Amino acid sequence: MSLIMVVDDSWLQRATIAGIVRAGGHTVVEAEDGRKAIELLASVTPDCICLDLLMPNMDGFQVLEAMGRRVREIPVIVLTADIQTTTTARCLEYGAVAVSNKPINGENLLRLLKGVLADKGKTG
Repeated sequence: MSLIMVVDDSWLQRATIAGIVRAGGHTVVEAEDGRKAIELLASVTPDCICLDLLMPNMDGFQVLEAMGRRVREIPVIVLTADIQTTTTARCLEYGAVAVSNKPINGENLLRLLKGVLADKGKTG
């Protein structure tokens, strides 16, 4: 079982994503914005982060920047409604391992998580 951090300012999106991740057999820790995610990273080391881009206080790009070298240790899957290829490219440049579009497709998210965790050496 892996620990997955779900970061989204929308309570409904966060609950939906967390539910999908839990149904996939993982433990979830939630953060309602980027600042809370960075605070949590001081005490928790998730196996993967599912990160929204557009959030108040600290957006997803700022979270990726703030993670610095940790973005190599903790894989990040960006979940966004922004379908622009420039946004996807920017996320990958900042260190995200994958970008998936909202609305969330549960099967796709679990497939991404499985691949990311396998790459990380977690059995999950």
